[in-house]
Amino acid sequence: MSRKVVALGIVAALSGAAALAVIWQFGANPGEAAAIAQGRQLYAANCASCHGANLEGQPDWKRPLPSRRMPAPPHDASGHTWHHPDEVLFRITKEGPAAVVGGGYESDMQGFGEVLSDEEIGAVLAFIKSTWPERERAYQAEMSQREKEKTKEKTQ
Repeated sequence: MSRKVVALGIVAALSGAAALAVIWQFGANPGEAAAIAQGRQLYAANCASCHGANLEGQPDWKRPLPSRRMPAPPHDASGHTWHHPDEVLFRITKEGPAAVVGGGYESDMQGFGEVLSDEEIGAVLAFIKSTWPERERAYQAEMSQREKEKTKEKTQ
């Protein structure tokens, strides 16, 4: 049985950040062409209308809209997506920004947990990460590893 078949079975039994870790461990990392291709398609269908076809975000994304909500940020290297660890990116995508920011934060972004599977969210994130320059990918990977270690320490 292939590692991917095993991984898909495990993913079906897991949710949230645990599923994301399994997905990336078993092949859907930013360097894998199939996951990136799937992520590119899912991004185009679900994310590009707000975040831009080229991951450029909405104009003036750092200034509130008249609704007092923030515009969709870019997901390319000019934005701040790469400043967040994997677990945060996954949770924002699955549950919406308010789940991470808290405090009554309002956003035009819905959570995609009822639209995309955990594996599909992982593929979208793999696609986004694949577009970043090496410096940003390395920084984000290091931050993700530090967060994993902190979480592990807290549970011991």
